[in-house]
Amino acid sequence: MKKYPIDTDYIQRTLLDLLAIPSPSGYTDEAVRYTCSVLQSMDVPFELTRRGAIRADLKGKVSSPDRAIVVHLDTLGAMVKNLKPNGRLEIVPIGHWSARFAEGGRVTLFSERGAVRGTVLPLKASGHTFNEEIDTQPVAWNNVEVRLDHPAKDTRELEEAGIAIGDFMAFDPNPEVDECGYINSRHLDNKAGVAALLAAARAIIENKAELPVDCHLLFTISEEVGSGASSVLHGDVAEMLAIDNATPAPGQNSKETGVTLAMADSTGPFDYHFTRKLVELCRDFDIPFQRDVFKYYRTDAASAIEAGNDIRTALVCFGVDASHGYERTSMNALQSLAEVLMLYMQSPATVERDKNPMAGLAGFTHQHTPSPPSGATHWPPSEE
Repeated sequence: MKKYPIDTDYIQRTLLDLLAIPSPSGYTDEAVRYTCSVLQSMDVPFELTRRGAIRADLKGKVSSPDRAIVVHLDTLGAMVKNLKPNGRLEIVPIGHWSARFAEGGRVTLFSERGAVRGTVLPLKASGHTFNEEIDTQPVAWNNVEVRLDHPAKDTRELEEAGIAIGDFMAFDPNPEVDECGYINSRHLDNKAGVAALLAAARAIIENKAELPVDCHLLFTISEEVGSGASSVLHGDVAEMLAIDNATPAPGQNSKETGVTLAMADSTGPFDYHFTRKLVELCRDFDIPFQRDVFKYYRTDAASAIEAGNDIRTALVCFGVDASHGYERTSMNALQSLAEVLMLYMQSPATVERDKNPMAGLAGFTHQHTPSPPSGATHWPPSEE
């Protein structure tokens, strides 16, 4: 294994390109097309599922037990719920996020006739009219509306303009990159992860690094609504590394620097052996890292397991302050993430026995055990 340089300028360019492409869950075709064009530029072969999840392939010396790295292209967004009598729109969220962060957002609505711009406002938006009521109204999706930049005064005029229930709505990301390396934007979850994975693959390819086993790069399109990696895996994948955001906040151990290795999320612990392998990679190659546990959080790893895949999973993260809101990360975190991904691609299989879906005890893993229990006659059990 070798720690090759990561092109951070490439990460930034790719991230800004991705952020410029609207991709709320269910409206991801153009983000898929962009990602495929990047893979084509690197001569990486890929396939698409019916709906557009991408499965790209980096060949290794052997094909099994092969591995996958998964990241998602879809973001949060909104959908038109009703056309209101005042010429404005009621909306519902796509994905799980607070209306607090929707208020004031500039949006693009995609109707059958084209794109229409607008702004998300609380129902009581003007202090000159509502005085202190603007501060006391509840934060809720049924307490906001969209003011379109179109002269529609009522429901009929909205319909005449081609606006319909079920139209998708994307929020402007408003990215800013400063000289300190901070990146502020909506939708860093998970377009920053996509940019880091593409940068890691680029480093592998440009340096002609040899991979011990096949590695599949998976780009899912429905993680924010819970079904991301449920249908894009090869049947012989033995281990899958998910990429997502960590959550720096009081009570959490995540940071906006280095990488955060998740020990568990709301669905339970990640694989013991796989996670400790990532810890060792970070230690051996001087990549700053921290561990964390997320109580209100799930990733593509959960949807893969829930779909019935018997695979080891782990989660590596870049720190995102104010996740699912006005997010911030740093180039330091994205560089460290890309380095871990690049090293993982070059590493041996976590457990060689995993090339067989079912096998005997020989080669099965060990974990630390206490002293033999009183009266035990087969401790530890024989591998014969």
